[in-house]
Amino acid sequence: MLDGSPHGMTLWVVKLGTSLLRGDTSATIEGFAEGIAAAFARDDRVVLVSSGAVGLGCQRLQLSQRPETVVALQAAAATGQGQLMALYERALASYGIAVAQILVTRSDLADRRRYQNASGTLKQLLQWGVLPVVNENDAISPAELRFGDNDTLSALVAAAVDADQLILLTDVDRLYSADPRLVADARPISDVHHPRELDALEAVAGDGGRWGRGGMTTKLAAARIATASGITVHLADGRDPIRLDALLQGERGGTVFHPHPEPLGNRRSWLAHALQPQGDLTLDAGACDALHQRGASLLMVGIIAVQGEFSANQPVRLQYPDGRELGRGLCLLSSEAVQRALDAEPADGSSPVVVHRDALVLHRR
Repeated sequence: MLDGSPHGMTLWVVKLGTSLLRGDTSATIEGFAEGIAAAFARDDRVVLVSSGAVGLGCQRLQLSQRPETVVALQAAAATGQGQLMALYERALASYGIAVAQILVTRSDLADRRRYQNASGTLKQLLQWGVLPVVNENDAISPAELRFGDNDTLSALVAAAVDADQLILLTDVDRLYSADPRLVADARPISDVHHPRELDALEAVAGDGGRWGRGGMTTKLAAARIATASGITVHLADGRDPIRLDALLQGERGGTVFHPHPEPLGNRRSWLAHALQPQGDLTLDAGACDALHQRGASLLMVGIIAVQGEFSANQPVRLQYPDGRELGRGLCLLSSEAVQRALDAEPADGSSPVVVHRDALVLHRR
């Protein structure tokens, strides 16, 4: 909830996928605007995460097919982004709702101060009754720093603004146990209650084929991020814009991912999901137990190997001895310093802290 918000207000983040904004984009956006305006009239607030800039840019440039190179995609996005915002501005203006453009890169959310700034800006816009329209800054994001999909971005935004509900609108009605286009007896899934259920679904989605690459994997990843932060996630068919109005009035999506009963705080959500690890620290069994059982900081004595190159205060992945991921945190030492300590003779006395417990988040077991 936003500070100073009226009791009972719901804060929604709505993600519109590229597949929904093909064809008559203007009419489609006008349809979604109607439901958003109705939510504002109920004193709810909405953040919109919208794809569509590349497609509109391709139309404006009269390109016969979507570009394949990163530079060409970025140029198309730059051409289409202004047009996309103009469509939202025009559609919402008839309801008296102002629209604000927010373009972010992964590095914006990976930096703690910029993450807080983005969160503060979004919350201020919401308090003013403005509709923030968020998109990845495709025109300048280098390939290695891109989200790659707006599902992940929408979940990170939902965590950053402490949203109550995240709606992922797509061109399927719900989640299935397999790709229903390929598997005749694919089972519809109405509810997902526990991270272990997400693990099983991700294993199926990751098997390849259109179901894995076509977007369901990223939606499961988004659901993991948001539910860990205490946010309910709805996967729903958005091909008819009227559907959004029903969802914003409290109707459930085709698949509902229920929030974790013990959500991560804002900082731990940032540590767990917004950061891109720059290296790995492999721990011994004793260190793993100390982190899990006693909430301890990670000491040098518990590290058995370091991989990758990173500077001090950069994010790292913490691993069990068998290579499974234990958690993530900010390493107080560089990879070079950690390696030097591992190569040195064991010293008597205290062992230095490598990852402080306040800058550490462990995976739920």
